[in-house]
Amino acid sequence: MSHDTYELKAETRERVGKGSSRELRRNGLIPAVIYGDKQAPLSIAISTKEVTQRIHAGGFKTTVATIDVNGEKIKVLPKDFQLDPVRDFTMHVDFLRVSGDTHVVVEVPVHFVNEEKSPGIKAGGVLNVVRHAVELHALAGNIPEFITADLAGLKVGDGIHISHVKLPKGTSPVIADRDFTIATIAVPAAGVKEEEAASE
Repeated sequence: MSHDTYELKAETRERVGKGSSRELRRNGLIPAVIYGDKQAPLSIAISTKEVTQRIHAGGFKTTVATIDVNGEKIKVLPKDFQLDPVRDFTMHVDFLRVSGDTHVVVEVPVHFVNEEKSPGIKAGGVLNVVRHAVELHALAGNIPEFITADLAGLKVGDGIHISHVKLPKGTSPVIADRDFTIATIAVPAAGVKEEEAASE
């Protein structure tokens, strides 16, 4: 299941550009845009503190939110945000206007389980993560919080591919033309003791 939804208060902004953006930030607000659903983009201002808390809480780009713009409640999915590279505060956010049956592309984190049941890892192998997240097609109302990759039974040299992962109903990988690798059990730099590997 996806993260619980939440609501943000916003106000429309008439002026756009660097000068007005700086003024907003001085007042504890950041510029943002709501776009999509065949409607004109809507320029808004939202609380820097609230948005930054949501970003750092995790699942920001996979959670549908409601933005209250001067009393009008709009369902959105955060699509992108910019952080100041030096001071690490949010500078801008793009929101996609959605409904429950809107098809979206989201990047969903991969959680790895059962490392202790992997003969390869028990023999000294190392989990080499190729993809920490996977892009999925999903309905906006049914975005998974994460997908699970099971490492049980994997030996050194084995890999886990997208076909090994049970995807939530209604989702599919964006990369559909190949069975791509998510992780492998690699030989560590020092090597795995042959007798340990053989005994497994």
